[in-house]
Amino acid sequence: MQTPDRSEILSLLDRIGELPFSRLEDAVYHYQSRNNPLYQQFLNLSGAGDKLSYHPGLPIQFFKTQEVQSGVWLANSVFSSSGTTGQQTSRHLVRDMEVYLTNALKGFEAFYGHPKNWVILALLPSYLERQGSSLVAMVERLISLSEHQESGFFLNNFDQLKQTLQACRKKGRQTLLLGVSFALLDFAEYAPMDLSGVIIMETGGMKGRRKELTRTELHQQLRDAFGVEDIHSEYGMTELFSQAYSTGDAIFHPTPTMRVFTTEINDPFCLVAQGKTGVLNVVDLANLDTCSFIQTEDLGRVYADGSFEILGRLDAAELRGCNLMVE
Repeated sequence: MQTPDRSEILSLLDRIGELPFSRLEDAVYHYQSRNNPLYQQFLNLSGAGDKLSYHPGLPIQFFKTQEVQSGVWLANSVFSSSGTTGQQTSRHLVRDMEVYLTNALKGFEAFYGHPKNWVILALLPSYLERQGSSLVAMVERLISLSEHQESGFFLNNFDQLKQTLQACRKKGRQTLLLGVSFALLDFAEYAPMDLSGVIIMETGGMKGRRKELTRTELHQQLRDAFGVEDIHSEYGMTELFSQAYSTGDAIFHPTPTMRVFTTEINDPFCLVAQGKTGVLNVVDLANLDTCSFIQTEDLGRVYADGSFEILGRLDAAELRGCNLMVE
């Protein structure tokens, strides 16, 4: 296959719904395996390359220690992960912010329609308190497109958030309350109320603010506090340009530019059968300028329809073979 250039691939990605995902994936792989020195070195040292039936994922930890780039360019922004004191954080260099924001919007629209029709209320205190959050950038774009003046961010002003939610319900507005897990729990304890009809979406993460809960426990507490039948979820991370969404059953469905598969815990180059537990690997075609093939540190199961669930985080000591090149 002749290696396509960046502009050709971007044109193909604009036709994501028309072309087979595998064709786009192959094009991106050929581009990055030749234009991303880190990924190229990983493929050479691992001996994987084109020998596997799939495109192997670069261990996500390299975003903490290396500048991951496909092609030669200067970053105009940098996404960074949150972390506790002394913890090394990930850095995702951004060549073109519009590529990220446009893709995030298309992903949201695939599940919820255009944000102009929503009142979007964002409770993301830990993200607003620092620079470089990809989640904040995405939600800012969604809020900017909302045609309702109530939309906006709420830091710790729970009284105002409560009043806004009550007003939106009274007016019959289509409302989305999106928040990091610990902040939603704080709000649930401060202002339990009937929010039936409101979509509540958690984005994960206690960030050391509260006791860690399973997703089942978290959702039950939020359902009890707000009187809703389901809690929605968003799966995204600093190292990705694409997201996945769960509409209430804790089963995530990827957006059009994203696919997920699993590999063995003790062998990063051995695929796991559908429905079996393994390490989640993400193919994110929107990560064209960095790396689209990433092995995460999440444990999960992937099902025949492409949906997946998260079972927890992988203990670094359990991951065998994925430390190639780290030293």
